[in-house]
Amino acid sequence: MKLELIATATFGLEAVVKREIENLGYKIIKSEDAKITYMGDERAVVRSNLWLRCADRVLIRMAEFKALEFEDLFQQVKGIAWEEWIPFDGKFTVDGSSVKSKLSSVPACQRIVKKAIASRLSEVYGVEQLPETGAEHNVKVTLLKDRATITLDTTGAGLHKRGYRVRNVDAPIKETLAAAMVQLSFWNKDRVLVDPCCGSGTIPIEAAMIGRNIAPGLGRKFVSEEWEAIPKELWKEERKAAYDAIDYDAELRIFGSDIDGKAVSAARQNAEEAGVDDCIEFKRLDIKDFTPEKARTAFEEAGVPEELITEDALLSGVFVSNPPYGERIGEAEAIKQIYKAYNKFLADNKTWSLFMVTTDKECEEKILGRPADRRRKLYNGRLEVCYYQFHGERPPRKG
Repeated sequence: MKLELIATATFGLEAVVKREIENLGYKIIKSEDAKITYMGDERAVVRSNLWLRCADRVLIRMAEFKALEFEDLFQQVKGIAWEEWIPFDGKFTVDGSSVKSKLSSVPACQRIVKKAIASRLSEVYGVEQLPETGAEHNVKVTLLKDRATITLDTTGAGLHKRGYRVRNVDAPIKETLAAAMVQLSFWNKDRVLVDPCCGSGTIPIEAAMIGRNIAPGLGRKFVSEEWEAIPKELWKEERKAAYDAIDYDAELRIFGSDIDGKAVSAARQNAEEAGVDDCIEFKRLDIKDFTPEKARTAFEEAGVPEELITEDALLSGVFVSNPPYGERIGEAEAIKQIYKAYNKFLADNKTWSLFMVTTDKECEEKILGRPADRRRKLYNGRLEVCYYQFHGERPPRKG
């Protein structure tokens, strides 16, 4: 069945999600703020949920139409072939939003949509009361400037819920944002990646999953896995294909450190849950004490082959980090020391690059005394942040 799919995304990550969808082989119809529309089928629903690292969720567009009156909304929704997706015993819930629309009451719109679906299914199945005891189907009604978009959520809990975060720390970064930061950086498998404020380890873990080609959705379940409309055989086939695609031989050099020993312990546990604990070295370390030699020593102590810890790898390393934002009591001095450490390190190691998110609009002058090479407005949850990129110099050519 041909389906019009929507991958929702945090503002600022649309281009990253668009590239991920294209890499899966699907045709993009439209890219807009916070969503990318593309064509697919039932298998595309499965693959998108398993493989999209930076999207928030995957929706099926059921209909789009103008709605100025509640009767318009009711009749249009009732006209959708819901029986193709929701079985006799299927449970269905409705979420909604309304922006700059005549139908401004979201609760009222949700009730009308629920009533219209129930009316359709009751007629199709020949019953007065639907049991709603089966698998859940979440319908979303979105009104924008009097146009209603009706979608069916195939994901359930947001795609940032990978399933590996068994221990947490204060102010964690969302997994989808962490994956995007890595993909937007200079890092590749030939370089060292360092997060000196690693917290619970999200950025190093996401980098390791990218480096090993581990599908981010392998460790969790999706709401549409319980649907009759998507054959369970598709999920079985695509999960097997994802497991077969893992590159267990990938040679990675990823280092995470934090001044908080509890955070380092949590990071190790989360990495183990994600199946990448053997390719990340975590260490309790103050950022001001970090040097490339410290990373080398940690890799050597962990048994990383000597041929992987080359001068070239350590010469063009990248910091990818989510340092404290300085908004909590006592953090102002800590962030000041972190900026000072970055400044000194990058002055001494001019071929290293720094990629970081922060709410601090003055961090450029505080770190290097110069503008960042690139910046991008993003969101960590509901918090607006900026992704700063400070590019290092090219390493000198040998010979």
